[in-house]
Parts: sequence; C-alpha cells; structure tokens
Amino acid sequence: MALIWGGNLSGQRGVTGMAHIIVVGNEKGGAGKSTVSMHVATALSRMGHAVSTLDLDLRQKTLGTYIGNRTRFLEKEGLDLPTPAYMDLPQVENANLQPGENIYDRRLSVAMAKLEPGSDFILIDCPGSHTRLSQVAHSLADTLITPLNDSFIDFDLLAHVDSDGLKILGPSVYSEMVWSARQLRSQAGLKPIDWVVVRNRLGAQQMVNKEKMARVMGDLANRIGFRIASGFNERVIFRELFPRGLTLLDLKDIGVQQLNISNVAARQELRELIAGLDLPGVAVDF
Repeated sequence: MALIWGGNLSGQRGVTGMAHIIVVGNEKGGAGKSTVSMHVATALSRMGHAVSTLDLDLRQKTLGTYIGNRTRFLEKEGLDLPTPAYMDLPQVENANLQPGENIYDRRLSVAMAKLEPGSDFILIDCPGSHTRLSQVAHSLADTLITPLNDSFIDFDLLAHVDSDGLKILGPSVYSEMVWSARQLRSQAGLKPIDWVVVRNRLGAQQMVNKEKMARVMGDLANRIGFRIASGFNERVIFRELFPRGLTLLDLKDIGVQQLNISNVAARQELRELIAGLDLPGVAVDF
C-alpha cells in the first residue's frame, strides 16, 4: 500500500475541474529541486489549494522526507499548519501488467489516478538523473519548473556554449528530453508545457559570469521556448528548516516574532517565484 501523509485531499477543485500538474525537474543534483518543490507546494497549501505531491527519486526521497519531517514536527508541537499531501509511489504486481507495459509507467499512472480527484495541484519532484519515471512525468507536466544553479556547469544541461560563454552552440540532453515530452503532449492533443527555468542560488554581486548567464539564458529562452523566473539566493535558513519540515512561511507560526533581513528577503524571493509561475487560480497573498 502506498504511504500517504501530510494534508488531506478534500479541498475545492481548481478552476478547470482537473488537477494542474507541476513537475520540478533537472537532470543534475544540487540545484535545489526539493527546496523549490516544498516551498511551492506548501505556499499553495497555505493559500487554500488542495496540493498532492509525489517524489520520483525512489532512493533518496528528499521531498518525501521533508514532508514526513513536517508531519512529525507538527504532531510533536501540537500545531495545525497547512501541509501538502504526500504519497509514496504505489507498488504494482508484475502479474497485473499488460503485455509490454512498463511497471514504472503503471505505478505512476496508479498514483495519478488516486491523487487527481481530490487535488487542485499535483506536484511531482523528479530525481537529478535521467530515469524512465522522470521522462514520463515530464510528459504529464502542465507547468515544468527547472531550478538551475547560476553557473555554466548547470547551464550545460540546457545548451552547449562556446569557450567565451557567449554563443550557444546547440541544445543539450535535458532540453532534448523536454522537447520529446512536448512532442508527446502535442500528439496526444494536450496543451503545451509551460516551461519555467528558475535561476537559483544567485550570487549577491553583479559579476561577469552572472551577466553572461543572463545573456545566454535570454537567448536560449527565445530559441527553445521557456520562461525565466528568479529563485532563491543561497541561505543557511533552508538547511535549518529541513529537519523540522518547515518553510519560510511557517516561521511566525512557530514563534519567530521578528524576521531578520535575510528571512524577509527570502520570503520576497518566494513571493516573486510563485507570482512568476503564473499558476491557474493562484493569487499570491502572503
């Protein structure tokens, strides 16, 4: 049986009557996918939306651990804070598969069928590697969020550049996977993926590398069709919140009376990220 914890699935449905699927993906670890996933999912929950989550990193399950930490901490402290629901990917018996059917396709399909009826949003956190599950999840995305560290090492997943970091030579592996997912959706008659690349862990200073990144990101966005949003600066607070399963929006609820300048700035970054995603039926009110 799939493990379910966190929020309930009985909220009001979204404006379309179907769950809007958010996929957080990047084929490189360390880009902040799980931090972005948790903050987006919790922010939507706190705004009154019914949010369900899946973690497709079947080994590490950082998002699943994050939400589990939150559930245990809230129970321990006697707190009742909005929390996204989490489901482990259900197990499926090989005997129940159709001839030629991939077991991971069936497991994801079963999970989506369970979550969709009661969810406004389903957020899927993908592993930092290319897997069958990640590939299929990308084809399900209404909104695709790709957190990207502000460096040419991470940018190489999207496109190759020349030695000066100024000219794009061609798309790279991750962009090609997103292109394939877009083709599958088009063939199925589904609406296009709204792809949002989030520049994460931005440096505080205006450096030459940062300016080059902004230039090539803008160029590539026009070429292959994604939007750019700003993410989070590197902050110690994110590492401190994880063991308790908390987000920036929960600090006052646990007794923090006065936010420091860094925390206030981080909340503003989250506000700008949610606004930049432009999700259906979402009005940023925090």
